[in-house]
Amino acid sequence: MIGLIENHAAPEPADYLATVVGNIFAHNGSLASGLGLSHRPQQAAMAAAVAEALAADAPLLFEAGTGVGKSLAYLIPGIIRAVDTGRPLLVSSHTITLQEQIHQKDLQICRKLFESTPALNKYARFEPALLVGKANYCCGTRLARALREAENPHQKELFDTHERAELRRLAEWIKTSSTGTRQELSPAPDPEVWDKVNAESSVCSRKHCSPETCPYQRARARLAKAQVIIVNHSLLFSLLNAGMSPGEDQRGILFPDDALVLDEAHRVPAIATDHFGLSLSSYSVDRALRRLFNPKKGRGFLSRFKNHFDEVCVQEALDANLEFFDNLGENVLRKNRLVRVVTPEICPDTLSEPLQNLADRLAVHLQKEDDEAVRAELTDYRRRLLGMRQGIVQFIGLGEEDHVHWIERGGKSGGIISLRTAPLDVAPYLREALFSRGSAAILTSATLSDGDTMDMFKRKVGADKARAEMRTSPFDFARKCRIYLATDVPEPSRQQGQLDIDYLAEMIEWASLRCVGGTLVLCTSHADVRLLTARLQPGLERAGRGLYSQGLDFSRTGLVERFRKAGNAVLLGTDSFWTGVDVPGPALSQVIVPRLPFENPAHPVIQARSEYIQQRGGNAFVEMTLADALVKFRQGIGRLIRTQTDCGVLMLLDSRMTKRPYGAKFLAAL
Repeated sequence: MIGLIENHAAPEPADYLATVVGNIFAHNGSLASGLGLSHRPQQAAMAAAVAEALAADAPLLFEAGTGVGKSLAYLIPGIIRAVDTGRPLLVSSHTITLQEQIHQKDLQICRKLFESTPALNKYARFEPALLVGKANYCCGTRLARALREAENPHQKELFDTHERAELRRLAEWIKTSSTGTRQELSPAPDPEVWDKVNAESSVCSRKHCSPETCPYQRARARLAKAQVIIVNHSLLFSLLNAGMSPGEDQRGILFPDDALVLDEAHRVPAIATDHFGLSLSSYSVDRALRRLFNPKKGRGFLSRFKNHFDEVCVQEALDANLEFFDNLGENVLRKNRLVRVVTPEICPDTLSEPLQNLADRLAVHLQKEDDEAVRAELTDYRRRLLGMRQGIVQFIGLGEEDHVHWIERGGKSGGIISLRTAPLDVAPYLREALFSRGSAAILTSATLSDGDTMDMFKRKVGADKARAEMRTSPFDFARKCRIYLATDVPEPSRQQGQLDIDYLAEMIEWASLRCVGGTLVLCTSHADVRLLTARLQPGLERAGRGLYSQGLDFSRTGLVERFRKAGNAVLLGTDSFWTGVDVPGPALSQVIVPRLPFENPAHPVIQARSEYIQQRGGNAFVEMTLADALVKFRQGIGRLIRTQTDCGVLMLLDSRMTKRPYGAKFLAAL
């Protein structure tokens, strides 16, 4: 992983941070006098709690409603503490939008604050850095080596004409690139060529690369000097699951002596669930094998050895991969998209032996190879093969007793089959990764509670003993928002599903055409999005109103941007649109919730966790299903009022809010 600051500054007195932060966020403090920002008591309370948690290296859960200004409330104490002690602040968020806001806006406000206040000037020199995955960076050493091999007349089998041209394009681009990441390159690099030159290899190390020639090593150097490091939840938990945290004898969550803030922390349980389990697909195995040798192209990494037996081993593994996953598709999944696996040995293990044979071939080459870079590549390939083999063996034998196992079909045509596992209870994993490291872990979001307490969330993330605080939004919702609750909507049921959609479409069209601005419709399934789109399209087209639908038009970011620019369009989205959509002003004047956001009870993870809770004597509906739905509901309705001047309409089209006992919980959450 990335080594950080080793020589820490002398620590300040324990109460120093609290005093400085208190002065900054006071009614006439530095934020108000230096920058002219309005005083928000909720923000001041959060900043004080964050300062206490940082000083004590203690966990903190803080729910801060929309408009509290939570980014500044954790960034300012975090930067002050980082500069004073040399201990870095790691800030993780779920959405790209929030990452960009923190990096491009909020950190600049912090710098202006420190510059405008003489007593705080020393903090204005803080260094920020973005942490992105190694595979996003081009490695100077691997690129130079690939170029040499491409131009070597004795190694023509390694690259074709197109790939040689692509390597030359990358070589020209890297000379002027500011970051050396693939996101900066347009058009995007060829995936197969990028695999051969990115930094996700043992070759890209301080032993073989230098910051002068390698973008990733330059990024490492910036990280080593940074006081604030911004990352996303997915990469954070990927690194933690890969064992990249400091050793057991050293405090720190991802870096030595760090402190971590997890913004948008309501997403943490779901993201951690994905990353603390297995995900192995027919596509990922096929791609890994074809990197070694692609029979159709007649080239690959192993081509350099010119050994026919290598090619035979790869072909046998490719055939076994196809046979293994086809068998699962035909005999286990059949016509289903998901199937939970509860008994071992569901199919013959025809794949692990060919993978082992191929790994053994790589071991033979390792013993004979003198070139350090080639040895590093061989080691990486062999480790991946053995990791896939171990995953298959463990999955078929149901080797992880505390995990739920399932098989799923994915891809546009359903041709990709995946083996998946997830922890039945993610709390022990999070407790170990976040709250047992001797460093402050601060989790914040607008929705960590069910509207009343954070008890469910605390248990879910393994933070039972953590301090928990809640502060409501400073916005005047009573004057800015009108809420309409339809009590005559047919309740969702399989028997009258058609009636549901027809009724919902009629109500959504009626409400949308009577709203001057834009309408966001938050659905609970992709099927509903497709059905509603088909019914809404004609009427909205006649009215000259745009209609954008998740999965049918553009990317999520593209959909939100077009919706924002249209000013009066209708946007239909599912899970990811319930959170993170930030469209202030009249472009989002109405939010419609057709159905309460209960998770699909047939999903293997939901099924298994329900059984797990019931076996412990708990109530799965109350502890999981209802609790998760309340958090998601609060996130969804929070899309409406984003600023002090926003106003709008919230329309709820699920009559269960008045007809079912649990409906009172959703009404209370309003």
